Amino acid sequence: MMSEINKKMAVENKMDGYENIDLFNQEKLKSLISNYKSILKTVGEDPDREELLKTPERVAKSMQFLTHGYDIDAREILLKSMFKDDYKQMVIVKDIEIFSLCEHHLLPFIGKAHVAYIPDGYLVGLSKIPRVVDAYARRLQVQERLTKQIKECIQDTLNPIGVAVVIEAHHLCMMMRGIQKQNSVSTTSDFTGAFMNNDKTRAEFIHLLGSKLH
Repeated sequence: MMSEINKKMAVENKMDGYENIDLFNQEKLKSLISNYKSILKTVGEDPDREELLKTPERVAKSMQFLTHGYDIDAREILLKSMFKDDYKQMVIVKDIEIFSLCEHHLLPFIGKAHVAYIPDGYLVGLSKIPRVVDAYARRLQVQERLTKQIKECIQDTLNPIGVAVVIEAHHLCMMMRGIQKQNSVSTTSDFTGAFMNNDKTRAEFIHLLGSKLH
């Protein structure tokens, strides 16, 4: 849990009420620094070169931040902001930025998530949906599992009439190495309830994703 992490506020930028904070555990940090020094040596670099002296520490802090989702309980994010309401129409939060690491190559994949649910007695603060997305994205991931985890968290916690999740992403492991296709986009989707069983509901969701309402 977050409360168990040894926190250090290395960077704090307040923008639109959001605090960007680097979190890291000192014990893990030392281990990561040592490992990254070894990696620099292995690839033919000198970790004692002036320009690289701080690189292992920077990368170690970066890796802890990029994987801090392991320390977040996504379900708790929703539970703490649930409130009763009789609204039963579709709620969509789209174009949620995703930054994650492919677990096969430790290279980033970057894209957007579109999340919808139809409430059944409970709503949740709109900002909590992107926080759930981040909680799972900030781990070593594959896009398919990420899509499923977001869907299951919302369905299991809010118990809505249905949940829909669509993710579109560019994978640097496909762009920088391997097949080297720079313009490819991977799309994954997962549905529950009304989004799975009702063609009209699913069609409305897809239509709204393509609509420019802003």
